[in-house]
Amino acid sequence: MADSPIVLGPMLRYTDETSAAVWVETAADATVTVGADGREWHARTWAVHGHHYALVEVDGLEPGSRREYEVLVDGARAWPEASDTPASVIATRAPDAGLRMAWGSCRTSVSHDAYGNRRHGVDAMRAFSLAMVEDDGLRPDLILLLGDQVYADVTTKPMQEFIAERRSLSEPPGKELTDFEEYAHLYRLAWSDDANRWLLSTVPSAMIFDDHDVRDDWNASLSWKRKMEQTSWWHGRIVAGLASYWVYQHLGNLSPAERAEDELWRRIAAHDGDHELDLSDVLDDFADRVDREPSTYRFSFVRDFGDLRLVVVDSRAARDLDPDARALVGHGEWEWVDAQLQGGFRQLLVATSLPWLLPIGLHHVEAWDEAISQGAWGGAAAWVGEQLRQTVDLEHWGAWQQSFQELARAATEVADGERGDAPETVTVLSGDVHYSYVAEVERDRGSRIVQAVCSPVRNPLPIVMRWFSVVMSYGVAKPFGAAAARSVKVPDPPFEWRTTKGPWFDNNLSVLEHGADGLTMTWHTGDTTGRAPEDPVLEEVARVLVGPRGAPGDVEPPSPGDGGSNGAGPLSRAGRWVGATAADARSLVRRG
Repeated sequence: MADSPIVLGPMLRYTDETSAAVWVETAADATVTVGADGREWHARTWAVHGHHYALVEVDGLEPGSRREYEVLVDGARAWPEASDTPASVIATRAPDAGLRMAWGSCRTSVSHDAYGNRRHGVDAMRAFSLAMVEDDGLRPDLILLLGDQVYADVTTKPMQEFIAERRSLSEPPGKELTDFEEYAHLYRLAWSDDANRWLLSTVPSAMIFDDHDVRDDWNASLSWKRKMEQTSWWHGRIVAGLASYWVYQHLGNLSPAERAEDELWRRIAAHDGDHELDLSDVLDDFADRVDREPSTYRFSFVRDFGDLRLVVVDSRAARDLDPDARALVGHGEWEWVDAQLQGGFRQLLVATSLPWLLPIGLHHVEAWDEAISQGAWGGAAAWVGEQLRQTVDLEHWGAWQQSFQELARAATEVADGERGDAPETVTVLSGDVHYSYVAEVERDRGSRIVQAVCSPVRNPLPIVMRWFSVVMSYGVAKPFGAAAARSVKVPDPPFEWRTTKGPWFDNNLSVLEHGADGLTMTWHTGDTTGRAPEDPVLEEVARVLVGPRGAPGDVEPPSPGDGGSNGAGPLSRAGRWVGATAADARSLVRRG
């Protein structure tokens, strides 16, 4: 791509029944044109710190239509770049169509050769893309990426080589990112390989960040943030991280109406000068403000697909770190999220990068750690709790009890029909933990409440960490966690839940399909056995059908008293965890 007028993209972003957004980064100030079926749509680039971007609004399309498109830069065709590149298409939604959505989280940007696969496993997204080239029936309507799209703190050798050309790696923050220029290069590494570049050019995408998009444990606590603010480099990092996130990820999440209301996009749309608009200072000021005052901007968003609603929740930037008002989703942000959690849909999906329903033993451990970090056992124990929280990543919804309880209340009210006609299922989709599973709340009435996790797309846990995760999640954490939580008077969860499928540790991309029988979710991994390392085949790891209560399915809804939170369900490729021995656990982490 070195000589191409396109540096990154094109990426097909928000798409509905009559419109689509095509995002691109170009090598220079230019006019970008999207052409399809003899029509053309144009946009002028705008600049951020020497980089050039355009988002072309393609409108006036027919619902349920499909068309190949090309991208021109200053009138010259720039995409597809080669005759053997599969065609990129814009497929608009048909009214009342169901939803087929690929989703997952945590993907490192490393090579797809034998070395990269040995260190990071086969890229499940690449395997999916290559399979889709051969079978267009696999094509989803949307790909939803739930965090850690890039790793700004754990960089690869190519990223480190780029950094070393600009500054010394011996000076803080060393191999981590410092500014927008480095973020721009990181995104280029993440999305430029041939297969995934094509996938993102032809399947609409939506995204939300997690911690590694900025830094491990981002906003874990007020103590964490104050420690970061004492460094010489953090302010530049958070400004660059949020500014680049708006450019590369968030802008494409917005519908045409939402873009029209966005404070930054209005500047772009209103620009009519002879020179390219430079948004650098405005964007930096915006990012600085959002970090200091999260309530002034919303990164969460909602999408309706016929009788299915998808609510994507920002559980990182929108936090309230005040110890007296500590919340994973700050008050103003939660008011908006809560208002979106309504009945009247056949399915309600809530997407949040961090799992809401952890294995219940680990949930209790995180709740206990939050309590002692807040001073339940005094100042010395609070220091220990804070160190433990940051060292072992005890920072999911269970570690933010106010927010956990708020989401539990809202989900239960929706499932009980107190917010309109109850959906068949309230399903929370998450990533982050680097293993995948399905859990379900024990209920004897109303709709089913399910947690599904898909993580990682490409960044598997080392064997020793798999062992640690299993023991912490399903072993010693169960008896210890409940007792520890009671010792600091943490309120009991309003319900119990159990793992009904998993855990498994493959690199995975999940596909959710909303059909007549309910939600079918499959997890897919790439396999290169007997093949070139860059040419994986797609394999199915697990399949779950979550139908309405009382309907047949792979996962029957658990009821109170059936063993519930005392055990986990069947494990993909690894037998059953209930009553497992140490030998069973060793087998699980090696074969998972």
